Amino acid sequence: MTNRNFTLIKGGLSEAPESDKKSFVSAFITNTRLMGVVGLYMHWKVEEDGMISDFHQFYYFDAEEYGFQTYWSVSGNDVEEINYMEQALMGGLGGQKVDVTEKEATFLLQFYADMNRKLSIEFPEVRKEYDFLLERDVKLTGKEQQKLFKKQCVPVASDYSAINYFLMRCFGKDYEGAKFLASGDFPLNIYDDISIATLCKNTIDAFEGEDSSSYMCESLIEHDSSYMLIVSEVTVSKSKITSFEKRSVMNVSAIEAAMMLSRPEFITVYEILISPDDFDDFFDDFVIDTLPTIHENGRLFMAFNKNNDHVNKQTYNLNEDVFGLYYVTNFGQLIISAYSVAGIRTMERKLRKVSPQNALLTASKYEFKEPVLFEFIQSDFDDFDDFIDFIKG
Repeated sequence: MTNRNFTLIKGGLSEAPESDKKSFVSAFITNTRLMGVVGLYMHWKVEEDGMISDFHQFYYFDAEEYGFQTYWSVSGNDVEEINYMEQALMGGLGGQKVDVTEKEATFLLQFYADMNRKLSIEFPEVRKEYDFLLERDVKLTGKEQQKLFKKQCVPVASDYSAINYFLMRCFGKDYEGAKFLASGDFPLNIYDDISIATLCKNTIDAFEGEDSSSYMCESLIEHDSSYMLIVSEVTVSKSKITSFEKRSVMNVSAIEAAMMLSRPEFITVYEILISPDDFDDFFDDFVIDTLPTIHENGRLFMAFNKNNDHVNKQTYNLNEDVFGLYYVTNFGQLIISAYSVAGIRTMERKLRKVSPQNALLTASKYEFKEPVLFEFIQSDFDDFDDFIDFIKG
């Protein structure tokens, strides 16, 4: 599965209207289908007891394993609540919004609902709010379906992005997505003996030809909590995959996989010098575009890159979609983390611009050869510096 593994936190949801008199206003999808997931938003006007109100629906679809996975809604026009819901559900996908028609949005919902039925996956709660869309008789022609699928996909920027997206789709058993990236008649399911897997890392070596380019790809995949290193050969012409062949398959240990995925982490630790309420007054607005999760000893805010440009690289790493992390401990520390010097400096600079004077005191700065913040979050330590002293021995 290639969609991000996160926990979503619901805000205070407004009660949904009961009326059947709904008029379509607008809808959009995210162009993230090649990553294996798509977000859908629909806006309605609802007439109830002579009053007109707004109703907003948010859907999250997974093309590999989970189908129609998540549904949220909000009534009224509380901009902060609507923005929060959109960011929490779609902000981490790294895509752009693309307008769709009512018919296209309904078709897409029904497509993933059918996937749930075929795989015996339960529908998200509050089904009565979207049942009226599932009951509609909506059909698209072949050309209309192609147009809708294209709307869901970011333009392929290079041979590298074509290959990385293609391998993601094949290892995820999403052959509809893989077919979109392919040209010609060749099998896509050459790794069908391996269960659905996540492409964690892919390294591409090129061999140029006259009419097409041949590439050797070394892919680290994770499936069923184990890892494999797979070598494939693909050819590409005009940003389309034209052949796909297996070269070798090898099991690797979790330790070996961790070494392959290792990257440096830069951390700055601040002591919070103002009251929790005063800190939250500015910080909640500062992290509005991040994905929050609650942990036993604090709150983590994950900032994603605004796009999926990390796919357009000779060496693709799944975790490079994260720009940085903000962790607010329950014991008065703010810890920020990035994976490059430029990244941590950008985070520090943005924080200085918005924080009140004398609100934060820089306590320490670290550079690690591999990430440690998540180890701290999962530990029993309250103070990050004490945790570092402990692991150093």
